[in-house]
Amino acid sequence: MDFKSDVKYSQEHEWVKMDGGVAIVGVSDFAQGELSDIIYVDVNSAGKTLNKDAVFGSLEAVKTVSDLFMPISGEVVEFNSELENSPELINSDPFGKGWIVKIKPSDVSELDTLMDVATYKGFVGH
Repeated sequence: MDFKSDVKYSQEHEWVKMDGGVAIVGVSDFAQGELSDIIYVDVNSAGKTLNKDAVFGSLEAVKTVSDLFMPISGEVVEFNSELENSPELINSDPFGKGWIVKIKPSDVSELDTLMDVATYKGFVGH
């Protein structure tokens, strides 16, 4: 299981990494492992401004559907269109090619409410 130290984690297992003024969001390696084979990604929030903890989409796996939650408030400015044809990128590369959305944050101080890697490892029992 892979844990990255250059991202922040939410209690719902999303990760956030700042890249300039944009926050890149995906799901953790722990989460993709729990979901197993992801077969569909539904994100219809591009262009919308959403509050922290709002649902911005869902992941469909073989046996379950899981909502995606905004780890911080902001405008969803881009959806990773590669996931439309290759949702399995979330399984194979959750911190790289499997990113889900990019957000223009409303309040970057909300990052301080998220977990660092050590706290997240404890949260998931690793």
